Amino acid sequence: MKAKHYLILSIILILVITVPLAAQNSTEKKNKKQLTVEELYLQDIEFQILREKAFSGKRDMKLKALDDLEKQIDNGSVNQDNRKVEFVLEYLSMEGIGRKVLENHRLVNYFPEVRRRACNLLGKIGGEQAKDALIAVLLNDNEPMVKSEAAYALGTIGLNKNNEVVKALLFALNAQDPRKPDNNFAYAIILSLEKIARKNNGIKDPSAYRALVKIAQGSYIRTVKNKALQVLDEMRQYK
Repeated sequence: MKAKHYLILSIILILVITVPLAAQNSTEKKNKKQLTVEELYLQDIEFQILREKAFSGKRDMKLKALDDLEKQIDNGSVNQDNRKVEFVLEYLSMEGIGRKVLENHRLVNYFPEVRRRACNLLGKIGGEQAKDALIAVLLNDNEPMVKSEAAYALGTIGLNKNNEVVKALLFALNAQDPRKPDNNFAYAIILSLEKIARKNNGIKDPSAYRALVKIAQGSYIRTVKNKALQVLDEMRQYK
């Protein structure tokens, strides 16, 4: 019986010693992992500089950040797998719209050109996250040139799962004031639909054809109307 008691006590002592040690080792591993992530960010000096430029309150500094990003994207060193860069571009694409800075009740970060260029670069990077950011810009921005860039960039990416991109494009088009037709925006919508159709073997939504006919019959300049008719003819080839 004594031997049995000694065995039980030994097992309890082992548990008392090893369980806290295991928990301590797990905590150390977790802390080590967290430090590793932080260290990776700190080691990426180029990104730190880029982020500081992008988060600056000055328009010119934000544009310089976009210049740097454009060079990286064009030389192939940045793609849709770079989440940090996508975050910066998404941040800049909502500058003054989704993210507002007020001083004495006055908006001081309304930079349409920053948003427009960020949309352009999101289109070049591509991917789901960029697509979602561009849809948000398309539906929320109030500057025609920014909306036009977002529409065109969505076509460049070409994703259209569950027809979500086409629906967003048509919603934005129909929300325009018919008394003040925007030729640039309409043309961007046409080009985007054309690109999406080419990348997805056509567009099945009949409202897309209806929108193109509406543009062709609307109060737009001849170049825009002719492009709408051209894309309509092209749609016939898809089965």
